[in-house]
Formats: sequence, C-alpha cells, structure tokens
Amino acid sequence: MTRKVNRRDSIYLHLLELLLISAVLAGVCYFLLDCTGEYAVDTFYSNSDYVERKNEKYVESLQAYVEKHQLTTKDSKKLTNWINKQKIISLQIFKDDILMYDSDYPDKEAIWEENIESNIYDWGNSYHITFSDGIATASIFGLYSYQLYTYATVIELIFSFLVFLGSVIMGIRKTMHYINQLSEEIGILESGNLDYEITIRGHDELTTLAQGLDDMRKSFRDQVRQEEHLVQTNRRMITEMSHDLRTPLTSIMLYMELLRKKKYKDDQQMQEFIDKIDQKTRQMKQLADNLFEYSLITSQIDVTMEEPESFEIVFYDLLSETCAYLEQRGFRITINFPWHDKNVSVNSDYITRIFDNITSNIIKYAEPSKPVQVQSEYRDGYVGFSFLNEIKGLTKKENSTNIGLKNVKNMMTKMKGKCEIQRKENQFQITLLFPCVVRR
Repeated sequence: MTRKVNRRDSIYLHLLELLLISAVLAGVCYFLLDCTGEYAVDTFYSNSDYVERKNEKYVESLQAYVEKHQLTTKDSKKLTNWINKQKIISLQIFKDDILMYDSDYPDKEAIWEENIESNIYDWGNSYHITFSDGIATASIFGLYSYQLYTYATVIELIFSFLVFLGSVIMGIRKTMHYINQLSEEIGILESGNLDYEITIRGHDELTTLAQGLDDMRKSFRDQVRQEEHLVQTNRRMITEMSHDLRTPLTSIMLYMELLRKKKYKDDQQMQEFIDKIDQKTRQMKQLADNLFEYSLITSQIDVTMEEPESFEIVFYDLLSETCAYLEQRGFRITINFPWHDKNVSVNSDYITRIFDNITSNIIKYAEPSKPVQVQSEYRDGYVGFSFLNEIKGLTKKENSTNIGLKNVKNMMTKMKGKCEIQRKENQFQITLLFPCVVRR
C-alpha cells in the first residue's frame, strides 16, 4: 500500500525552504561584505599614495608615447587613441595656461582656439609633459576607486554565492547521504541477501520509496522461501512416496512369483494370494491418486474463490452427506453444530476434495466402536468445524504417509484458511477454519 506523504514533509517544500534560507544567508553575507568592502576601499583610497602612484605610472606611459610619436599638444587624435587604451582616466593638457586637449571632448580638435584657462580644471593632479612643441601641463583624473569597488563587488558576489551554494549543499547533505545509503542497500539486496532490511527514515517521498523497497524485499523473500519450502516438501514427498510404492510393489512381485511357480497349497490359498495382489494394487492406486492430487494442488499458484455465501448454505449439505456416509460405514456420529451467522468464500472443488480426504482418513484410521465428534468452531474472525475421533491400533503395514492431510493443509492455505491438526495419545482432531467475509 502506497504511503501518502504529508505536504509539509514533501521534499519539494523542504528544498524550497532550503533555497529561501540560503538566499537570505547569502544576501546578509553580501550586505555585510559590501559595507566592509566599501569601508576598506575608502580607507585604502584616502590613506595611501595609491592615487599618486597610479597617476605617475600613467604620466610615464604618456611621456613615452609622446616621445615615441613626436606628438605636439595639438595632436588630439593620437592623444585620444592613447586615452582609449587606458579606459579609466580623464586627461587635460594645458600650455601657457590655455587648454590644448580635453579627453572628455575628443571631437573638439581645435579646443585651444576657445582660450579656456587652466584654472577651470584645477581639480586634477598636474604633471609636466614634454611635447615636441614645448612643455605642457597634464591634469589627470583616474577612476581608480571605481576599479577597486568593482573588484570588491566581484569578490563579494563570489563569496556570497559560495555561501549560498554551501548552505544548499549542507542542507541536502543528509538527503544525499540517505540516497547513497539506499543505493548501497539495494546493491546488498541485488547480491542475494534478502534478509537485509532497508533503512526507513523520515516522512518524505524517499521514505515512501524506502518503504516500498522494503515491502518488495519482504514479498520477494517470502516468495523465495515459499518456493524453497515447496521444493524441499516435494523432494521429501517423492522420497516418501517412492518408499511407500516400493513396499506394496514388492509384495505384488512376491505373490506373483508364488502364483507363477504354483507355490500354494490349494485353490483357497491361491485366491488369498490373488486378493492380496488386488489389495496391494488398490493401495498403490490410492497412493498414486494422492500424489497426483498433491501435485495438482501445489502447482496452482492462485485459486478462484466464489462469491461470499452463508456458512450454513455452503456446508450444510456436505456435512449431512458426510455424516450419513460414515454412519452407513458403521461409525457413530455425535454432532454439536450451532450454525454461526457468518459468510465465507470458498472454492467448491477444494471443499469437495477436503471432505473426501477427511472421510477417507476416518474410514482408514478411526476406531469404529468409538463415536466421531463433529462440532462447529468460531474464533478470532474465523468460522469452521472440527472432526474428533479415536485412532484404532495400526499395524506397520497400515502406517500413513499423511499426504492426504498435507493436501488438506495446502488447499486451506490457498483459500486463506487454517488447518489445525492435533494428536493426543489415541485421539485425532482436525479443525478447519475459514475467514469471515462481508457479502457484497
């Protein structure tokens, strides 16, 4: 039976909760790192000579570029090409306190004609650059803090993502461990160890899967055991039947040899030999019939059950006929049989065979001078009946193989019923119980 998973215990809900919690942790971590990073960048940027060193580096690069290409302060295009390669600075060049070049306005090639004085751009750091047309003053403004903030943001995002990923992994680690454990246990079952119990843990879909696997293991184990028991029972039965068939067959061969050699006193003794052969032949036929019936019953995997019917309706005629037949054979029957108002579902063919076996067993082994007690039974949701009789003294030749009783047990098991056999000193009792069912 499939176990229904409570929505609150579902893996999907747990995973959603885990993702939300991990996202919150990652967000908090990013916020704290961003505040810390911004403070660290601001402190570093204001308390170090980082800006001055970067500016000097760009000034040296610009001076080398000017000397290499013999630039004048009016070579705007070439200066713009150099600026575009640097990407993070703004450059203004002044000569004689007049603006000659401004990287913020690269399209103005003759900006010096506007006679913009240098004091307009006094926010930058000034450095002297030697051009082909003379010495000029370069004012450099670098977006160095932006670069540092960018690096810090990238590090913060990476670390926050690692926090998110780590939280998710830590959250699902237990589930993944359980999945790996189930995989290992399935491997154990595949190796043939059906007694190894599947670990059942939690209340989610994996628990349902584990429960299903364990139920399947139990079912398959019981099936294997049943097959092994059936094989062993059949092997034992064949051995016993072979022995039981050999005994009358040996007697038949002996009497046939005596008849063939005419080793008998008179016709009366010859007739006795013939009667013995007939008796042993009938015994062998009975053994063969029992073996055939046993083989037929054990080969049937499923049995078709009839619709539920009243216990009295199902068994009244059979019990009446059985008791009448036993009385005709000289047995005295005592009946204590209140009909319980219950319904049972049976297989009529099996019921007929069961009564034939019980009747045959009573005729063969019951003491005729003692009464056979027949009474109804009702216990723990089962209804049925029992036969109790005295056992007559048996000779060695009359010993039973019990194959008839084994057939009765097998048929009762097929019908989900019970067959209880009790032997006390010289008494024998067989009780048949059928599960009570509800009529549709």
